[in-house]
Amino acid sequence: MDEMEEELKCPVCGSFFREPIILPCTHNICQACARNILVQTPDAESPQSSRASGSGVSDYDYLDLDKMSLYSEADSGYGSYGGFVSTPTTPCQKSPNGVRVFPPSVPQSQPQQHLLPQPGSLPPIPRNSCITCPQCHRSLILDERGLRGFPKNRVLEGVVDRYQQSKAAALKCQLCEKSPKEATVMCEQCDVFYCDPCRLRCHPPRGPLAKHRLVPPAQGRISRRASPRKTSTCTEHELENLSMYCVQCKMPVCYQCLEEGKHGTHEVKALGAMWKLHKGQLSQALNVLSDRATEAKEFLIQLRNMVQHIQENGVEFEACLVAQCDALIDALNRRKAQLLSRVNKEHEHKLKVVRDQISHCTVKLRQTTGLMEYCLEVIKENDPSGFLQISDALIRRVHMTEGQWGKGTLTPRMNSDFDLTLDSGPLLQTIHQLDFVQMKVAWFTFDPVSAHQDIVLSNDNLTVSCNSYDDRVVMGNSAFSRGVHYWEMTVDRYDNHPDPAFGVARADVLKDVMLGKDDKAWAMYVDNNRSWFMHNNSHTNRTDGGIGKGATIGILLDFTRGILIFLINDEQQGPVAFEALEGVYYPAISLNRNVQITLHTGLPIPDFYTTGEADPTDSVC
Repeated sequence: MDEMEEELKCPVCGSFFREPIILPCTHNICQACARNILVQTPDAESPQSSRASGSGVSDYDYLDLDKMSLYSEADSGYGSYGGFVSTPTTPCQKSPNGVRVFPPSVPQSQPQQHLLPQPGSLPPIPRNSCITCPQCHRSLILDERGLRGFPKNRVLEGVVDRYQQSKAAALKCQLCEKSPKEATVMCEQCDVFYCDPCRLRCHPPRGPLAKHRLVPPAQGRISRRASPRKTSTCTEHELENLSMYCVQCKMPVCYQCLEEGKHGTHEVKALGAMWKLHKGQLSQALNVLSDRATEAKEFLIQLRNMVQHIQENGVEFEACLVAQCDALIDALNRRKAQLLSRVNKEHEHKLKVVRDQISHCTVKLRQTTGLMEYCLEVIKENDPSGFLQISDALIRRVHMTEGQWGKGTLTPRMNSDFDLTLDSGPLLQTIHQLDFVQMKVAWFTFDPVSAHQDIVLSNDNLTVSCNSYDDRVVMGNSAFSRGVHYWEMTVDRYDNHPDPAFGVARADVLKDVMLGKDDKAWAMYVDNNRSWFMHNNSHTNRTDGGIGKGATIGILLDFTRGILIFLINDEQQGPVAFEALEGVYYPAISLNRNVQITLHTGLPIPDFYTTGEADPTDSVC
């Protein structure tokens, strides 16, 4: 029964209902709380006609909310009367239940409490008072009866009593504001449980209260159970018991209401018969609701099991993903080691060649320098005959040595630059495109990131149009490499007989030409009369049957057989369009400004393919 507790609490005070009354909007409120949230309205805006009993369900007419700015969910949280400057605006408050309510229009001298009304203790309700339901915020003006015009909810009061009796082993004080203390007495006349401090403050042993009988809480509980339930009386005729039920107004009425009141011409039925009828209807409605509640409980069990499975699968999938990425990193590290080895070999080779050339050049330069110094010393000799004996040989040696320093000798045999350029572009592109491949029914949208700049996406990236008269390409945001996948596109707008193209493409497809113009796309382009298949600018298989506004184009990609099939309005268009498809493909489309297309994904495979199967032997030209 714990779930029921919120149903038994007043939306204003947040405590269990005490003497609840029923507002015309069918919500309930404590009678004392209702008095505390009354707002007085000016005479000019509350004509007697607005309070007169009408033919509707309630004796009260709701205020014209255009004339009165009362609290609503959309305003600033203040309640005020528009144009009535003599009544200051007062900020709304929140009840313990979290429902915003109006404060009293007149400051209260003490905290709100459920006290037994004493003769003359409560001031009369001002005329032209207005009350706003704290739950639905509907407002109405009270008539001369005031709060007595609202029926008391005896059933709710009884349910609250039974619930409280079944809950607390130790009865709690009903007047403690915060943490209720254990009750020490119960007043049989007030029907209230008190702790000692609250009894001394709210129920002093003097004056009229001195005659009240105080009993122990346990005895008070027994007397509550034994006390007979009060009979409901008519709000119009307080001395009359409710004995009939007005079918038109849907409310219990008394005999005098039928004789004198507005219900005289209405259809009425016996109160007991309608009580049994409505009990039966409520029981039937509860049976249906019970079935729904049972289904909801089973559904919650299913969801909780899903939470566990998601957690388990998430851990497993994460571990698998980490392993796959680690494998890629290991492969990259191995390739890195191989490339570094090649760089090291090139490095060592360059150094060896340059060092060998340095050594050779150093020896040769030493020899040349020695010869030059020797020749200079010979030139210093003054013996002509001796000089001429060796001069020819020295001249020949000098020429020969000079010749050895000829062309290319003084040119480096090795460039200091490394003629190795790592082509990492394709790998980086592949890494950026690394994504999860759909293995089940595919849900995807158009991809705004990779789309041509002239492409316009809307409807959560499911609808595409174009700003250009030239064909522009947009792809899906999911790639496929295995399994069987089917999606459709509907033509929302088709002007001037354009020829949009539908199909699949690689990630690096050209975006500024018709789909299928390059070797990165496999497509069917179609106008209002016929269609063609196109790949690498090769047009094949002209087939009658075009599209218009409202047409549906289906694309079926089957990796188990490596084929691509197109459909128009649920009929296969031409033979199998393309075969031997393998690798990673993205859904794609090209269009210009004369076309608008909407994507539909997560669709089952067409029946003709799962039952009869398309003929894989159909030729692909």
